[in-house]
Amino acid sequence: MLYFSRLKTALIIGACILGAVFCLPNLHRAPASWLPWRQVHLGLDLRGGSYLLLEVDMNAVARERLDGVLDMTRHTLAGDEIGYRALTVQPAAQRVVFALRDPAQSTAALHALRQASDPAAGAAGPAEIDVAPLPDGRIALTLSPVALQQRANAAIEQSIEIVRRRIDETGVADPVIARQGDRRIVVQLPGVSDPERIKQLLGQTAKMTFHLIDPDADVNAPVPPPGVEFLPMADNPAVRLAVRKRVEVDGADLTDARPGQDQQGGGWVVNFSFDSAGGRRFADVTRANVGRPFAIVLDGKVISAPQIREPILGGSGQISGRFDVRGASDLALLLRAGALPAPLSVVEERSIGPELGADSIRAGAIALAVGFVLVIAFMAIFYGLFGWIANLALLVNLILMLAILSLLQATLTLPGMAGILLTLGMAVDANILINERIREETRNGRSPINAMETGFKRAYTTILDSNVTALLAHVMLFIFGTGPVRGFAVTITVGIVTTLFTATLLARLMMVRWYAATRPAALPV
Repeated sequence: MLYFSRLKTALIIGACILGAVFCLPNLHRAPASWLPWRQVHLGLDLRGGSYLLLEVDMNAVARERLDGVLDMTRHTLAGDEIGYRALTVQPAAQRVVFALRDPAQSTAALHALRQASDPAAGAAGPAEIDVAPLPDGRIALTLSPVALQQRANAAIEQSIEIVRRRIDETGVADPVIARQGDRRIVVQLPGVSDPERIKQLLGQTAKMTFHLIDPDADVNAPVPPPGVEFLPMADNPAVRLAVRKRVEVDGADLTDARPGQDQQGGGWVVNFSFDSAGGRRFADVTRANVGRPFAIVLDGKVISAPQIREPILGGSGQISGRFDVRGASDLALLLRAGALPAPLSVVEERSIGPELGADSIRAGAIALAVGFVLVIAFMAIFYGLFGWIANLALLVNLILMLAILSLLQATLTLPGMAGILLTLGMAVDANILINERIREETRNGRSPINAMETGFKRAYTTILDSNVTALLAHVMLFIFGTGPVRGFAVTITVGIVTTLFTATLLARLMMVRWYAATRPAALPV
């Protein structure tokens, strides 16, 4: 236990030096942009910023799925030449209902719809759609509650990912985005005092689709003809266009979107490009509809309806409109990040000023300093020279913690600062255990070198067991916790690792070097 080879000694000292080097970025700004200057970032409660609580519209998820079931029913029955009437959606019952013109076709209709709604019939898992006749002779296609819940969970996870992409595109550093409950998302934006632009970006679903215009439909009619809807222009809601409901090309096939300036008019536009599948579909549609207007629809509004002058075969295009620089940039950002599966609404908003964050930092720093000084005083009074060795190891422990947090570019919050303070106390526990074991062996009449050897051996197993169990507990906190709980778990986990290093290696090395240099007749413990 007390033998240290030159290599082992060099590795321990080298780790301490590296820790000090990696802490430097927290004390000074990067001298050059090319340097990997990793720092510990301050969280919302320390730096100030904005807090948003978003809610996903789950009713929209169900409505979209019901609209899909409605289209599937219409196309299936038309393809099998089965007459129907009164095809309607009943959102409250989560079903689509229709009546047959010829009741004798009931068996054929049920078979065709079951095949269309569940192509993988017989596979594991519940069917998403239950197709069954009603007592009054109509047929209902009802969404399965289990399948609908799975779709809702997928919508939440997808929304979190898209929200993260949109916020990352704005350049906000260290945002915290996490799920809360069944349908809510927490967004913390450190350093953002005015979140209005973020709210505007997150409030748009950004679902873009391409549709053909129906030239024969009368937009002044009270009800649009079947398969057509009247949509307003984005820049002039009083003007409506008769847009066919069928989606010719989906914006989900976009691979890139960038703002730019039109070479002819000089106005701001958004240049976009499709993937291979979307590019082929875009080419086919434009080739077959030369001379016809082609509507670009974003969240239920027509942002542009240019005329197809020639086939567009390159898989790219341009959206023109009354854009300014910011409007074109925001639209391109939304298209790159992808469409939300359902609308988001802000249900709670809070702003934390930088003064409050500075007060939190000051209070946390004072608590950390006071705790550190009290621990140093306690160890020095009760354990003498070995106490000062433990204090030096404790200081190195704090430096190594900050170094690892800097390498991870962790976000430090108030619970994280509490975790650092708690780690210092846990590190002292390990040193106290070692010193008490050495003191006990000395009282039993052992020689100084034997007392140190036996004391470290007896304490080592206890220290390792207690720290490993604490490490596992905090790893579980990190995996299953959110927000501040995870920040607390990160600092404690890192602190446990550094404590094992400083208590069982660094402090032991310093004691061994002191003993080899002085050869005392009695230990100062």
